[in-house]
Amino acid sequence: METMLAAVLHDFNDLRLEQVPRPKPAAPGTVVVRVKSCGICGTDYKAVKGVRTNVTFPAIVGHEPSGIIAEVGPGVIHFKEGDEIICQPMGYCGVCEHCRASNTHYCMHGFVTGGDGQDDVWPGAFAEYMCTTENSLFLKPAGLSFDAAALTEPLSGAWKGVVQYSEMRVGDDVVIIGAGSMGLLCQMVAKAAGAAQMIAIDPSPYARQQALALGATHAIDPVGEDAKSRVYEIIPGGPDLIIEAAGPIEAVKLMSSLRRRGTRWNVFGITTHETFELDGGLTHFLEGRMDASFGTTPLAMSRAIRLMDSGLVDTEKIISHRFPLSEIHQALKVMGGEERTKVIVNP
Repeated sequence: METMLAAVLHDFNDLRLEQVPRPKPAAPGTVVVRVKSCGICGTDYKAVKGVRTNVTFPAIVGHEPSGIIAEVGPGVIHFKEGDEIICQPMGYCGVCEHCRASNTHYCMHGFVTGGDGQDDVWPGAFAEYMCTTENSLFLKPAGLSFDAAALTEPLSGAWKGVVQYSEMRVGDDVVIIGAGSMGLLCQMVAKAAGAAQMIAIDPSPYARQQALALGATHAIDPVGEDAKSRVYEIIPGGPDLIIEAAGPIEAVKLMSSLRRRGTRWNVFGITTHETFELDGGLTHFLEGRMDASFGTTPLAMSRAIRLMDSGLVDTEKIISHRFPLSEIHQALKVMGGEERTKVIVNP
C-alpha cells in the first residue's frame, strides 16, 4: 500500500504528522492531486484549536490547494496526469435545484475537501496528496506560481462578496473591517473594482501597515480611536459599502453603527454563532441592504483566476510565511501570532 505524509487531526489541539494511505481515484469522475501549496485559512486554525467544533475525527483539514494531477479515475475526460491545477474545495453534483440555479455552494449532495460548509467532508490538503472531483478543478495559468494559485479560493470569496453580492461600483467609498488575509483580499478586489476612499479598520499596527501598503487610503485603530468619528471625518457622507472581514462579533456591531442611508453592508467574516441587535425602525428608514457571503462557486473561482492572471490582483503580496508540511506545527504557531498575513504550507 502506498502511503503519504499528512497532518491528521485526532482531536482539538491534537494534530499529528503521520504516514497514511495515499488516496486512489476509484469513483467515477475523481482525481488524485499532488498538493504543491495550500493556504492556512482561519477556519482551519479554528478547527485545530477547537474554536470551530463541527469536526469529525480523525480529519485532514486544509482547503486552499493548488497542485498537479497525479492520477485520474474512470470517466475523467477534461483533465490528465501532469496538469497543473487549482482546486475548488466545495464539490457539487450539478443536477440538484441549487446547482441548476448556479448556487453550487448550496448543493444538496455536495462535499467539501478539508473545510467547512457541507456535512460530507473529504480529507483535505494538509497532506502530500488529496482526492477530489474533476468538476472542482481549474487549470492553473502557466505564469501563476503554485503559492499564488493556492489563494484562488479565498480571492474568489472576496470577489463574490464584494462585487457579485454587494455590487460594488466604481467610485464607491468602502470601509473594510479587518485587515487580515481575507480583509486584504477584499481590499485588493475593491481597489481593482475602482474604490474611491478605502478605509481599513484593524487594531493591529502590523495589519494596518499592510492595508496601507496594498492601497488603503486610510487605516483606523478601533482601540485607540473612535472608529465611527474617524470614518465620518474621512467620508462625511458615510460609506457606500462596508465589509466585515474580521470575525469577532464586535466587528459586526461596529459595521452596523457605521451605516448611513443606502449603505450596503456584508457580514463576511464572522462564522461563529453570536448575536447582535438592530434597531428595526432605524434599519427600515436607513433603507440599506445587508448581504452575507460564504464559500465559492465556479463563477467566482473563474473570476479570481482572471484577476490574478491579468495582474489586477497579486496574491503573492499577502503571503508572509511559507512552511513545509513537516513544520506545520510551527506554521500554526505563527497563525496564532499577530505579525503574519497569509501562511502557506508546501507539502
